[in-house]
Amino acid sequence: MEQAASASGTALGAFDYIIVGAGSAGCVLANRLSADPGNRVLLLEAGGKDDWIWLHIPVGYLFAIGNPRSDWMFRTEADPGLAGRSIAYPRGRVIGGSSAINAMIYMRGQAADYDGWRQLGLVGWGWDDVLPDFIRQEDHIDPPGPTHGTGGELRVEPAPMRWKVLDAFAEAAAQAGIPTVRDFNSGDNAGCAYFDVTQRRGVRWSAATAFLKPVLHRPNLTLVSGVHVTGVRIEDGRATGVEWRRDGQAFHAAARAEVVLSAGAIGTPQLLELSGIGDGSRLQALGLPTQAHRPGVGENLQDHLQIRPYYRVSGVPTMNALYADVWRRPLMALEYALFRKGPMSMAPSHMGAFVRSSPDYATPNVQIHVQPLSLDAFGEPLHREPAITISACNLRPTSRGGVHAVSPDPLARPAIQPNYLSTGEDERVAIDSLRLIRTIVDQPALQRYAPKEHRPGPEAQSDADLLAAARALGTTIFHPAGTAKMGLESDPAAVVDARLRVLGVRGLRVADASVMPRIVSGNTNAPTLMIAEKAARMILEDR
Repeated sequence: MEQAASASGTALGAFDYIIVGAGSAGCVLANRLSADPGNRVLLLEAGGKDDWIWLHIPVGYLFAIGNPRSDWMFRTEADPGLAGRSIAYPRGRVIGGSSAINAMIYMRGQAADYDGWRQLGLVGWGWDDVLPDFIRQEDHIDPPGPTHGTGGELRVEPAPMRWKVLDAFAEAAAQAGIPTVRDFNSGDNAGCAYFDVTQRRGVRWSAATAFLKPVLHRPNLTLVSGVHVTGVRIEDGRATGVEWRRDGQAFHAAARAEVVLSAGAIGTPQLLELSGIGDGSRLQALGLPTQAHRPGVGENLQDHLQIRPYYRVSGVPTMNALYADVWRRPLMALEYALFRKGPMSMAPSHMGAFVRSSPDYATPNVQIHVQPLSLDAFGEPLHREPAITISACNLRPTSRGGVHAVSPDPLARPAIQPNYLSTGEDERVAIDSLRLIRTIVDQPALQRYAPKEHRPGPEAQSDADLLAAARALGTTIFHPAGTAKMGLESDPAAVVDARLRVLGVRGLRVADASVMPRIVSGNTNAPTLMIAEKAARMILEDR
């Protein structure tokens, strides 16, 4: 790595590609772009190594979320839709990004999501277009078929542990008219099932584990962690390099071909604005020069708001009771150490259901997560009494928020304003979702465990009561998307085109969840990996 001192900091030489962010997308990009030894690739990451044990033991999400060692510890602005609350907004701060702390659920969404993108004029983004990219990455435990693949880097296995109370939920869902299904990832995810997870024999399989660490030996790939990127260098309308700080020192590197931003739906729009790409009046107010007037930067924030009722149960094991038994904890640790099984191998949500909140929707618009545990919020302790959480999230919210830089200081946290429950449609879906959960719980299969609704509580009956409960209980399910959306050049709100090139700046692309024009109907990690897969291929084709 060539280094030379200059007035603007230390120069690390020239690379063909500079990738900003070693999260889910960045790990895929680094792998694919460095596969050709003729490409020199620099990968910059703000976080550190994933050498903490709880980043690999699946139940470690209980300790990793809300811990500054692995979480950016963002908070939203006070949100009127949440009764004025500011909520924690976890984002991974380690190689692998949020795939190092997430729920490990492998979920692609619905075929209609991607066909909807194509109908917006985004050529190449329909379900039939993106399915091969999902399959290429996958090493599914089942034999290969039309919708699944083996031999890829991303291991996908069934949830490793079953619980009686979750089996009872599936039975109750069937009694309520929600059928049990085998596979959520065929393009139609309607029904109820245990989730597939990104694990290998009880160990978390993050993007760093799958895509990055196996190729770090390549001499043409350089990873620099613990950095804070301060901006993209733009000269005569072209991205020419990146500047960053590390341990109080300034550095920069040149990009011969392209700079690719993969800092996520929170980090990417802030970095675009700091680089002079965004709404001109907003940039001017911050004292930043305007390199490209793109008013859509930081707008169009979408997230899956989860509403988390929980029910006390009796006569059936739950994680709360197991963890509360201090004598049982060593046995759980031993079971995991010897066999990679048991409660320590579990993802936070083992089972889910995709349902329509009303007949007005052609495909499921609500995702239910069922957890054999309860807690006030992720990052906080489990409750002691036996309980289950049955949360619901609106898969296709119509509310839109934003993420924006608040200062020219790159170290200042961005303002995150989700604007949850700010439309009548989203309010209606929230109310209907809570009633739907109660319908399932009232079925005979779950009633044998005497569920008692503890939150919001049976006293919440009217629409007004349930909407107030949704505002009081709602929180992020960690799926921010859309803040640098794909669109046609004629769309003033678009930030990138269908090939993920930033409009108005040559040599600069975005490849992460921020490019989604509309959020997918499910968990967002697998779609983000797919976006990076497709981006890498387009980058190499265009060169």
